[in-house]
Amino acid sequence: VSITRGCDNMCTFCVVPFTRGRERSRDPQSILEEINDLWARGFKEITLLGQNVDSYLWYGGGLKKDFDKASDIQKATAVNFANLLDMCAKAQPHMRIRFSTSNPQDLTLDVIETMAKHHNICKHIHLPVQSGSNRILKAMNRLHTREEYFQLIDNIKRLIPDCAISHDLIAGFPTETEQDHQDTLSLMDYVKYNFGYMFTYSERPGTLAERKMEDDVPEDVKKRRLAEIVQLQREHSEIRTKQYLNTVVEVLIEKESKKSNKEWSGRTSQNSVAVFPKAQYNIGDLVKVKITDCTSATLIGEAIGLSDNQ
Repeated sequence: VSITRGCDNMCTFCVVPFTRGRERSRDPQSILEEINDLWARGFKEITLLGQNVDSYLWYGGGLKKDFDKASDIQKATAVNFANLLDMCAKAQPHMRIRFSTSNPQDLTLDVIETMAKHHNICKHIHLPVQSGSNRILKAMNRLHTREEYFQLIDNIKRLIPDCAISHDLIAGFPTETEQDHQDTLSLMDYVKYNFGYMFTYSERPGTLAERKMEDDVPEDVKKRRLAEIVQLQREHSEIRTKQYLNTVVEVLIEKESKKSNKEWSGRTSQNSVAVFPKAQYNIGDLVKVKITDCTSATLIGEAIGLSDNQ
């Protein structure tokens, strides 16, 4: 369910502001109508989508950057992302709600508090950091430091102890040194992400980085740094999945397991994949699953009954 389009953040590696324009938010009433319609048609889970969902702001229409020109009544009745999330969770209390993507500089405490308040808002935040080095973050025009990012992580863990956090990371951004790379690895060690999306830097035509910065990190160095990031993430993912051993999780059945036609595959609130014997359950059921084994990416268990949150 799309809630915003465009982006006002000018990250130097990203082409989105040039292809999708300035940020606009969608009328919350039309978002709620779409969610209600999807529930009526049998959908059990939705994802609120935007380039940067946390900067959602509805004040009657118009660009986000023009909000300061809005009237007093428009400002007083404006709806931010925390408000929208609360409205969606209340509108369909049995529907699972996810959102993506968050920008660390815009993810506010009230969003985390709203997540903690509602059982049906999934306990997972995709929180791209891109680099663990303050120098590189500045070169990327990311408007946060590693210290501010740590503070955000601490707040999430304090308010939602079982919240999963995932990331995007770029290895080999222009001018990245070995120390910058080590800063990224140490940031990963601090957070211990559940999973992530990791890439080597490649120029995007039309971006500021492509126009102003030399792509000066050799390809073999980029690949080696990426391999170290991927390996560390694999270790952290295994630590995170092992935390679920001998616990009961809620899984929404999505499809048949790729590896066995006798097993279902679904996702937990934290966005972990879980597989278990089909038994009497069906696609779309929300079931309680006792986790008995795991890999670094998948939980393995047995269903012990339907969830009370159907």
